[in-house]
Amino acid sequence: MASMIKGIPVTLIKKSKTGTDPFGGPIYVEEELIVNNVLISPTSSEEVLNQQNLTGRTAVYTLAIPKGDTHTWENQEVRFFGKRWRVFGIPLEGIESLIPLDWNKKVTVERYE
Repeated sequence: MASMIKGIPVTLIKKSKTGTDPFGGPIYVEEELIVNNVLISPTSSEEVLNQQNLTGRTAVYTLAIPKGDTHTWENQEVRFFGKRWRVFGIPLEGIESLIPLDWNKKVTVERYE
């Protein structure tokens, strides 16, 4: 049975350190990876307040990541809706076999430009 709920493609921007500049600062190269079938929902008011109290950051959206995804999401940047966002906090993950739909992990993002 095909799921009636469908996500959208999201660009995950993976940064890899390639060296250091003359002042000792890190130099990174960005690799863009497309992750399909990601659900995006506005973060609830209660979650926004909780995140602000805990981290000082403003959660805007929560992304549901599809089962089987092995990318690193923590502290990464993503692009969707034509804007750039930063993942913050630890991804929350459930046991794949116990979750009935196609997603078992969620991350929270804040606006980043």
